[in-house]
Amino acid sequence: MKRKGLGLRAIAIGGFAAALMAAVPIAHAEDKVVVFAAASLKDALDAVNKACEADVGEAATVSYAASSALAKQIEGGAPADVFISADLDWMKYLSDKKLIKPDTELKLLGNEIVLVAPKDSTAKTKIEKGFGFARLVGDGKLAMGDVKAVPAGKYGKAALESLGVWSSVEGKVAQAENVRAALKLVSTGEAAFGIVYATDAHAEKGVKVVGTFPEDSHPPIIYPVAQTADSKDKDTTAFLKCLQSAKAGALFKEQGFTVLTPSN
Repeated sequence: MKRKGLGLRAIAIGGFAAALMAAVPIAHAEDKVVVFAAASLKDALDAVNKACEADVGEAATVSYAASSALAKQIEGGAPADVFISADLDWMKYLSDKKLIKPDTELKLLGNEIVLVAPKDSTAKTKIEKGFGFARLVGDGKLAMGDVKAVPAGKYGKAALESLGVWSSVEGKVAQAENVRAALKLVSTGEAAFGIVYATDAHAEKGVKVVGTFPEDSHPPIIYPVAQTADSKDKDTTAFLKCLQSAKAGALFKEQGFTVLTPSN
């Protein structure tokens, strides 16, 4: 019989190296725009990519992983044309190393973080200063992205610290290589709760939202986008333009994102 915790260990402990390996296409398709995007964008960006195909002249090749893993891959020479991060820090990391084209960088989307539980959970809580989070989690696990590197994990830890409850649940945290991996731990019942983006909860029918973290409990959640300094594909500009179009904005909003750029 399989042990229930085995999947959690495989995702939460061994995931970072796997994310690094999975982040990059095997080979750069010279006739394709290659996009490295935060894992939380998958559902929305897949739809946007399809909608933009006619404008760009091709569908982009998109690789999803934690923003931290993707930024490190770009630093290591991975053949990406576009980087979409789930926070400003990892975009700044590449910008400071002159690995993006500064005049192409813009703040594309906004999001929220929420507390989720498996869909059949009866748990209820009000997320506020000093709320009884440790008692709520009990003997279960709290799934989060890596709190030192993954944006969703960093936002989540900041919120819990701001609310004064981080120290009470720190020992219960199961850290995953990206936010979608954390979401999976909750949807499969391996974790009692998880902190993910509102858009992730929208995309996964196996979880329910227990509460939304106050906006002032963490830094603003902003997804910046930029063209990489080594980008060679001639269609990259058209792809970036389509990301800011009204049709792309409608698809992002449909998945729960806030659109921060005016439509072209």
